[in-house]
Amino acid sequence: MIKYMGLLRLMFYALAMSVGVYTVTLVTTDKLRDLRAESMLNAPQFASVKDRERQLKCMADNVYWEAGNEPAEGKIAVAQVVMNRAASGQFPDDVCKVIYQKNVFYERVVCQFSWYCESYHRTRHIHKETYDESMDAAKLVLMEGFRLSSVKDAMYYHADYVNPQWNKTRVAKIGRHIFYKDKET
Repeated sequence: MIKYMGLLRLMFYALAMSVGVYTVTLVTTDKLRDLRAESMLNAPQFASVKDRERQLKCMADNVYWEAGNEPAEGKIAVAQVVMNRAASGQFPDDVCKVIYQKNVFYERVVCQFSWYCESYHRTRHIHKETYDESMDAAKLVLMEGFRLSSVKDAMYYHADYVNPQWNKTRVAKIGRHIFYKDKET
């Protein structure tokens, strides 16, 4: 009888261990699947190499014209605002569409990034070294997912020599730009 009790106890432990291992495996697999899905949602999505190159050029052009004379951190912050907008649901979800977005206010076309509405930028000389720095910042933010914590919520910025009197919360000043997020409601 004691022998059978020991065998029964051993079988019970083996069954409990099997159920425990199965449960841990199931939970871990589900958690990994969820994490992979979440990381894929946060990662930049590209349909092709051509699409990736198009978005990278858009980003580098924007960084160049908006923050070409800024330090590396300023270039990265400008690129990050584009990514924040693309991920927000308030703007297009495509980098180029965010950059080239236009709105009409009081019968006047306004670009999200002022350089795009100024036609002389399309014919101005590009300083290669500064453009290469802008491209490096664009790659870092767009391709490698690098982010500055100081502008993690920033959706807007302007040069420090203008005062648009926005009803937004200031989050950082980097170089000659002041960065903002929407007011908390």
